[in-house]
Amino acid sequence: MMPLSDLPSELWYHLRTLFLFTKSDIKTTVIPITSLAAASAPLASLDRLPHVIFWIWFHVLQFDVSNQTLKPEEDEYNKRDRPLPSKRITWRNAIILRWALVPACWILSAFYSMETVYASITLCILTFIYDELGASAGHWFLRNFVNALGFMSFELGACLVASENRHSLDNISILSVLCSAGIFATTIQAQDFKDTEGDRLVGRKTLPIVAPSVARPTLMLALLAWSSALSSLWRLAVWLSVAHALPAYFRFIASAQAL
Repeated sequence: MMPLSDLPSELWYHLRTLFLFTKSDIKTTVIPITSLAAASAPLASLDRLPHVIFWIWFHVLQFDVSNQTLKPEEDEYNKRDRPLPSKRITWRNAIILRWALVPACWILSAFYSMETVYASITLCILTFIYDELGASAGHWFLRNFVNALGFMSFELGACLVASENRHSLDNISILSVLCSAGIFATTIQAQDFKDTEGDRLVGRKTLPIVAPSVARPTLMLALLAWSSALSSLWRLAVWLSVAHALPAYFRFIASAQAL
């Protein structure tokens, strides 16, 4: 039996393990989706913000545990500080955690509304399709499409948690989520450039691997197109769109000249 004096350190160990599952997605998923939900829902009050952040993070945890238990050998090359390659948790216990998190996500969502539960269920189904059914290792187009639907589920649930009306969203929220899904569907390959070594190891067919000469320029063109389209849609000044786009294109040109 564990001494009571060891309980705080043991609890901290497990909480840190959960955090390490999601560490790489804090800045790529939790923060952006929180920002979208707060702006688009809009946020009913500041009291809702911790709820939004926790709901998103908990569902990111569900996805990440599923993803990282699928082919843990991949992280031996790319991300050795994750719980499985660093031996903080056994693969068997991670699998138990993976499936325990599914009903836990639904129970958490039920505290807000049935519509939030539907978003959670959809996200869990898409996680299963992406990981266990192999969409993550399939053609890059299918992978991008499932990713976009997954982010849409994240955003719908987060907007419902954030808004005053937790049963439906207004037109601005819906339009924001649809635009975001389109952006993810056409630019999600940006995150694959840094993982090409591990992706090749597990046979994943990402766009930077299948067509590296196409992946870079098409990504920049997609970003320019979305920047222009969204600036027009939300009636922003043209100079603001240009100001945001120019630094990225300067970096792209500088990188191309260095090759």
